Amino acid sequence: MKLFHCSTLVGLFYHPTGPRQVVLLVTGERGKRSERSTELTRMSDMNRALGELPTDSWMSLLPDALQEVPLFHLAIPGSHNTVTYCLDKNIRSPVDLTQPDMLQKLDKFMKPVIRPFLYKWAVTQESSIKQQLNSGVRYCDLRIARRPKTHSRDLYFYHGVYTTVTVEAVLREIKEWLDIHLREVVILSFSHFQDLDDELHNHLTETIKNIFTSKLCPRTEAVTLKNLWQKCYQVIISYDHSIISFHDQLWAHIPYWWANKCKAEALVQEFECRKERGRPAGFFVVGINLTEDLKYICSHPAESLKDLVMSTYPVLLKWVGTQRPGPSSSSINIIAGDFVAESALVHTVISLNEHLLNK
Repeated sequence: MKLFHCSTLVGLFYHPTGPRQVVLLVTGERGKRSERSTELTRMSDMNRALGELPTDSWMSLLPDALQEVPLFHLAIPGSHNTVTYCLDKNIRSPVDLTQPDMLQKLDKFMKPVIRPFLYKWAVTQESSIKQQLNSGVRYCDLRIARRPKTHSRDLYFYHGVYTTVTVEAVLREIKEWLDIHLREVVILSFSHFQDLDDELHNHLTETIKNIFTSKLCPRTEAVTLKNLWQKCYQVIISYDHSIISFHDQLWAHIPYWWANKCKAEALVQEFECRKERGRPAGFFVVGINLTEDLKYICSHPAESLKDLVMSTYPVLLKWVGTQRPGPSSSSINIIAGDFVAESALVHTVISLNEHLLNK
């Protein structure tokens, strides 16, 4: 006996970001969830304030009007020095070669004293790459190095010391995440290369191409979400090296505004001065990451970079909230910071796109 012929059930189910309406079309004894339920869920999400969208899928839920806007005119959240959550804490792990000679000498003879300070000020993100992507990060700042005194082709990230995970392993994690989130787009910026010769650059670019394959967006494409979705492109690679001339899938280096300040007020003042001179034409990053100097570290021995960053986020986020995306000379694009998943930066940045809807 058939309990239902073709009836429609309307109900609500709980979602972490609020209740959603779902329409089920039940046919026969088993019933069948209609594709309409997915579409109605999406429409319900799109009617929210943009800052309230689920962070793991916020791009896919943007209103139609924003799907036609070039990505370099949207406000996009990013993370500075994305892969520092896995720095090598083995005391025999070398300090990276960009550190001052004095620090390297002190580390050589006073590791038990120097290393705790180094780790406290070197970690810029505590969340893993997938956690950052789930939190809404769509720009990743990837700084690449070969460990010293090794002939291996394995590459690592670094900030003070080197990471325990390889570049290839992290890129595969990103690819796995993208396979699940098919309408999200990430911008991966490869820069600050340390001890990479031409052979290693070739190896790295081939690794990138082999992992992301057809997801890689050529630099000749129009970078609107609508166009990227139609062509199944999900990855934009910025690569700060001349090798890009041999690879259509590699984009030029994305400018990164760095204020080199350890106080939030000074950082804001610096960026306001830069905005008066106008923004770059394409993608660019405003890095609201603070830079501590030796004097600050020595005068705050019990603190860490996270203490500094989290104490200044109220001032920084107040300034971020006043910014506008778009094509004007004073507009912003990507905003990157430290400890992004532990702050309100992502929601604040995504919300800025509402200004593009109110024109």
